[in-house]
Amino acid sequence: MENSNHYDVIILGGGPAGLTAAIYLSRARLKTLLLTDGTPGGQMTLTHEIANYPGIEKINGYMLGSVMKKQAASFGAVVKGNTEIISFAFEGATKSVTTADGQTYTSDAVILAPGGRSRTLGVPGEDTFKGRGISYCATCDGDFFTGKEIVVVGGGNSALEEAVSLTKYATKVTVVHQFDHFQAFQYAVDEAKANPKISFVMSSTIASFYGDEKLEGVTIKNLDTGEETDFSTDGVFIFIGYVPNTEWLKGVVNINERGEIIAGADMSTNLAGVYAAGDANAKRYRQVTTAVADGTIAAMAAADYLHSLKRR
Repeated sequence: MENSNHYDVIILGGGPAGLTAAIYLSRARLKTLLLTDGTPGGQMTLTHEIANYPGIEKINGYMLGSVMKKQAASFGAVVKGNTEIISFAFEGATKSVTTADGQTYTSDAVILAPGGRSRTLGVPGEDTFKGRGISYCATCDGDFFTGKEIVVVGGGNSALEEAVSLTKYATKVTVVHQFDHFQAFQYAVDEAKANPKISFVMSSTIASFYGDEKLEGVTIKNLDTGEETDFSTDGVFIFIGYVPNTEWLKGVVNINERGEIIAGADMSTNLAGVYAAGDANAKRYRQVTTAVADGTIAAMAAADYLHSLKRR
């Protein structure tokens, strides 16, 4: 009798890399299970607008994630969201994953696609005012700041693009960046500078957050002079990069000093039958399209691996 909890491939992570892998594997008639601890779509769901995904002029990140999930399910993939993993074993020929609801799933191959999470500033008051004036998601929380003045922290593409997006709600957006120049592409810089609602405080960082029951302001430190200035604001959005969700994989697969998974050109890890894809991998560029590419490669490599097992 077939074990209903045994799959050809288990995918851990539901961002664009994991969902793409699920689409390819299930379409190849391989029994596929995707487990994710959040909503399928991953960090993509936090993006208000994606305008550089080939073939689609503009789409909300949450919507793109929903379409990918629907597509994977249409080919037979089982997608389980809000699922906590409490134990796993990847080293043997048969891999296993146990979830908080007591279910144990097994497979012949695994694709790791844990993605990442927003990097925090780690300064006084940040933990206190998370959700009470401090946000890491413009799509989630922008509407709460309609008619108010806000601060955006960061100088990369995400920070400047979201600063522009937030001007639909806020009356004024002040961008605080630690360098005297931006890391964003020129189009993002130009668009932000052309927006009359956006102003810039360069070579500066947030030293602390203050308020009573909700955030009332920030202390801005000039990194050139060391001078600190209190700055009243209704909210702060922080876009200063990501941290890979790989703490649980240390000592399991090879990980570099930045916590990124080391994978080969075929997305293989140091463990046979275990592949990695998406933003948790060691690589220079992180976009929805690069995650999709990783997921495609990992799925095809995993399928080849499974076929090789059957030929033995």
